[in-house]
Amino acid sequence: MDEIIEEFLVESHENLDRLDVDLVRLEDDPDDVDVLAGIFRDVHTIKGTSGFLGYGKLESVAHVGESLLARLRDRELQLDAARTSVLLAMVDALREILASIAADGTEGTGEYGPLVARLDAAAQDVPDLVDPAVADAPVAEARGTETTPVDEPRDVAGTTSDATIRVDVDLLDNLMNLVGELVLARNQLVQVAARSGSSTLADTSQRLNLITTELQEGVMKTRMQPIGNVFGRFPRVVRDIAVSLGKQVTVELEGKDTELDKTIIEAIKDPLTHMVRNSVDHGIETPEMRRAAGKPETGRVTLRAYHEGGQVNIEIADDGAGIDPGAVAVNAVAKGIVTAEQAQAMTDRQIVDLVFAPGFSTVESVSNLSGRGVGMDVVRTAIERIGGSVDLTSTPGAGTITKLKIPLTLAIIPALIVTSGGQRFAIPQVSLLELVRVEADEATTAVEHVHGTPVYRLRDALLPLVGLADVLGLDTPPTAASNIVVLQADTQQFGLVVDAVDDTAEIVVKPLGQALHDLSVYAGATIMGDGRVALILDVMGIADSVGIGSTSNRAQPSDDDATLGGSDVESLLVFGLGTGQHGKDVRMVLPLRQVARLEEIDGSLVEYASGQPVVQYRNAILPLVDLSRVLGLGQPDHASPTLQVIVHERGAHRVGLVVHRIHDVLDEPLVLQGPSPRHGVLGSAVVGDRVTDVLDVQAVIATVAPEMLDHELVTA
Repeated sequence: MDEIIEEFLVESHENLDRLDVDLVRLEDDPDDVDVLAGIFRDVHTIKGTSGFLGYGKLESVAHVGESLLARLRDRELQLDAARTSVLLAMVDALREILASIAADGTEGTGEYGPLVARLDAAAQDVPDLVDPAVADAPVAEARGTETTPVDEPRDVAGTTSDATIRVDVDLLDNLMNLVGELVLARNQLVQVAARSGSSTLADTSQRLNLITTELQEGVMKTRMQPIGNVFGRFPRVVRDIAVSLGKQVTVELEGKDTELDKTIIEAIKDPLTHMVRNSVDHGIETPEMRRAAGKPETGRVTLRAYHEGGQVNIEIADDGAGIDPGAVAVNAVAKGIVTAEQAQAMTDRQIVDLVFAPGFSTVESVSNLSGRGVGMDVVRTAIERIGGSVDLTSTPGAGTITKLKIPLTLAIIPALIVTSGGQRFAIPQVSLLELVRVEADEATTAVEHVHGTPVYRLRDALLPLVGLADVLGLDTPPTAASNIVVLQADTQQFGLVVDAVDDTAEIVVKPLGQALHDLSVYAGATIMGDGRVALILDVMGIADSVGIGSTSNRAQPSDDDATLGGSDVESLLVFGLGTGQHGKDVRMVLPLRQVARLEEIDGSLVEYASGQPVVQYRNAILPLVDLSRVLGLGQPDHASPTLQVIVHERGAHRVGLVVHRIHDVLDEPLVLQGPSPRHGVLGSAVVGDRVTDVLDVQAVIATVAPEMLDHELVTA
């Protein structure tokens, strides 16, 4: 094919892709002059070039569309839904003709007379003829005498054809592989130069290091494209589906500048399209249903992309009806996907996950959009084929969120090299927050245990600790000192305990083989400078393997007591105060974020200062408060000489709350059932299937240690 025609086809397709987005934007805001001018320029360019190249059919369709756009631009007409539809139909027709030209060099056999008639009727403001029913309308006569708009200068800054070159993707992939091998050779040479002691070799390796770094950055940029190239098609997709279903839906796009490897973008186009169609078809309700449910008539579909944890996350969220686990279970049993007994034993989350089963569908009748039972299973297969994962969460009546996690593929990334159990591992620096070393003389006091979980107090926050050797099942000799790598997994921080922290390095990520695909704690492998293989850790996978997720809540003592009564899950400390007046055990609960430490103190160590029981604690005096007495539950009931103490901190002040027994730590929503008239009690809540009083720490402190509140006022 002639190079001029090929360039014309590429540029025209880019213009048409932009027209899809701009026309939908213009329908939402018909007064946007800049968008309208851009649409006019793109159509004018296609018309002018097609006429120059002798494509008369393409020119005639673009010409009448240009006339309509000219009247819209000059404010002689107002854009409405009907005119938008006919302009989008013009875009489809132009794309169809271009596809025929690319295939065999001709404009094809398609007849576009009815479309031209609709465009002409729209330009002449004849509403009755704009409707697609005018399928038999004659082809409009050539309008050579019509005054055409004066050519406007094109935006030179927006034209990239003179400044870009199109390169075959296979060539870029091969170039990327060669750069990866060059980086490995560079790493080996740097290590050799460091051991040799030769200044000449060191200078040479340093120069090679700089050149290699610049080369790899340049090559990686050639493969990266903004995800907006994919997102841009969805406003049109959503509009077309919504119109056909009689729904009102808007699209919100976030993170359009997030860059992805081109191979990933190509792989996720179809899965994303299917999930967006699902959101509009299955999720968003009709305006009548939304109005009856107290929602706005217009539904919303949000697409969000962002980098996190060394991977790309893409979320598709809608505010529709959500997924009913009961309906899913009934359909799954009816289709033989699971048995009734299996469905009864499954959690709601497991039931919702059945939508990914092959052949599953909740639609009773087959349409051109859904109902054939082929869809979400194909989506999951396509995403997992590139090493990703799909997670779906839904709230009936509120909406559904589908989250794609695309892990590391072939790339060059900075990483922290650590050692555990005699083996080296790489941690992507994108997940790294900081490094902490706990010396041997501090280990016994710095690392504490809450409900059997080791934690480290890092700037007044309890950081859960995870031993890498424990997660991987490695044999490692016990050491007095600890090296803690503080990592971020989604919204949760945790500390990864390793034997040693070696160095930072740029590594080439090699994907794991299919046989190792199910090992979620690894994101890939790399070859180190000495030629040995090191596995790359998947921070999110490690967090999931030990139960640290985004919904977990760390115990975070704060100077400001948070307001209670929300529905979010949080960690709660359940404790007992002995036997009450009615002969029953008195149970109370306290949010774990208000707990600094749990201590067992020998009763013989209790002393008195100004009539107040105290104990020497961590080079300071800790006042003790018996909650049984303060809350008016009678004399303290301590059968054991050892006191169970909850240490609460505010700033530099501490107070010890003496209780009868520590029962448990539960992760549940804390919903107060109204205020309590009793002093020291915020109210009651159902915790662990029992009605339990919630301790008002601030009221207790105001009674026994008002100086802690005074300190809070001074420092606020």
